[in-house]
Amino acid sequence: MKGAQAVVECLAEQGIDTVFGYPGGMILPLYDALRDDKRIRNILVTHEQNAAHAADGYARASGKVGVCIATSGPGATNLVTGIATAFMDSIPMVAITGQVDTALLGRDAFQETDIVGVTMPITKHNYKIKDPKQLVPAVRKAFAIARAGRPGPVLIDVPRNVFFAEVNYAPEEPKKKHHHKPDADFLICAAEAEDVMLHAKRPVVIAGGGVISANASKEFRKFVEKYHFPVAETLMGIGALPHSHPQLLGFAGMHGKKAANNAIAAADLIIAVGSRFADRQTGSLDKYTKNTKFIHIDIDPAEIDKNIASAIGLAGDMKTILDLLMKRKPLTNLDSWWERIEDWRDEYAYDYNVTRLTLPWALHHVARATAGKPFAFATDVGQHQMWCALHLHIDEPRTWLTSGGLGTMGFGLPAAEGAQLAFGKSRRVIHVAGDGGIKMTGSEYYTIARLGLPVISLIVDNTSLGMIRQLQKVFYDERYTACEFDYPMDYVGYAKSFGIEAEEVSTPDDFAAAFDKALAANGPRVIVLHIHRSFVEPMTKGGARINEFVDFK
Repeated sequence: MKGAQAVVECLAEQGIDTVFGYPGGMILPLYDALRDDKRIRNILVTHEQNAAHAADGYARASGKVGVCIATSGPGATNLVTGIATAFMDSIPMVAITGQVDTALLGRDAFQETDIVGVTMPITKHNYKIKDPKQLVPAVRKAFAIARAGRPGPVLIDVPRNVFFAEVNYAPEEPKKKHHHKPDADFLICAAEAEDVMLHAKRPVVIAGGGVISANASKEFRKFVEKYHFPVAETLMGIGALPHSHPQLLGFAGMHGKKAANNAIAAADLIIAVGSRFADRQTGSLDKYTKNTKFIHIDIDPAEIDKNIASAIGLAGDMKTILDLLMKRKPLTNLDSWWERIEDWRDEYAYDYNVTRLTLPWALHHVARATAGKPFAFATDVGQHQMWCALHLHIDEPRTWLTSGGLGTMGFGLPAAEGAQLAFGKSRRVIHVAGDGGIKMTGSEYYTIARLGLPVISLIVDNTSLGMIRQLQKVFYDERYTACEFDYPMDYVGYAKSFGIEAEEVSTPDDFAAAFDKALAANGPRVIVLHIHRSFVEPMTKGGARINEFVDFK
């Protein structure tokens, strides 16, 4: 069959039912092959960056590999930000790009770009297919690599003539997974970790995004419940435990909850499960590690000792490792440690009594209105993202979608679209964005409206780049520059131009009424929240211990 048809067959073989993309001359053979295929939905987006973010959101929500498609040159380079976002958050994705004919490679042909060279630092692997015989094996390997170990994106660059070439295709049966038994050295290391764990007096477990990626939330919950460990979450680990779980202290880090940060600062042992100890999680490494032991569990051996030296490292399958660490009975009574933690919880409980509309209040209202119901949440990046992490109630894995490692503004809306397509009618997505990020990828409202996706979108209008303004207050003596949107924009009119019902609110009562109407609607809705400029609290001081906070008063 033709190479393009073989790619479609490989996609179906891999269980792919949805792809996101934008056409162009060099990728048209693949689009032509997709045209009449009933197995795969071909979602036309408004920009290639949106295709990558939508594929990313689809992957996060479904646990499958996301697929995005673009043409050569600017089409391919427009995918770069989305590929990098997936790479930093360990999201499985395959990007397929068209390329100029092999005879034209290296001649600066129209829309020729070395996308393999461009994306090498932000992919697990990438391929440039010059021989048609390589095409089918490369596609299959790309999906295997994207899923294997620590997930991530893979790019396949296909010259147009390869799509037209005759290739041999034979269906391939899914390969069985091989589970390797831990060797003797690993078992010794696990026993050492278990001994340290059982003798700790002030332990804290940190749940990272690796718990979600490994689909290990059930095993993780059994582990922490058996030993009654307090649990803090990284930004990517939100959802590893239900928000309502009594052992969950919440989001920790630069803008983390004070009770969680205080517990980490006072801990004599930190057990990090699927977390890489990123700088916004730790603050000053010297102060973070002082008088504390570490056990680091991760699928990627390269993460062990990268940021935290001298940790007991256990690299491998998370479910296997957690099972190994649950062989013995608890030895230490943690009652006094829990009493101390409960005091912090009481002392730093958030007061939601307000006289004017604030985003924490609105998110708390959303959390209560959606409790126990099938919803998922996708955020953009900025102040609202931190407020969402602090005030939403995420009770299930894969229902929290946000750009953690790269911090990509514009991620939220296309990711919400991808997630909504993954969930179908089983779950509704609520999207939260700032007035800065929505200007970047807001054109994707067009696709959401065209497909009738029931995404509820909250646009936080504080007429500023709030997080930039916050950083300028703390670190630049309030020398505000390039962060304020004093020229007004009609976000309601913007949403309505795409055919989406929208309204603006300025009071708590108005928001509650608007959100009720959005919940009752079957299609997409937009609510614009006019809020005063303010700052996300807590915020740790630069170069300080994780429980040393900025005073905004």
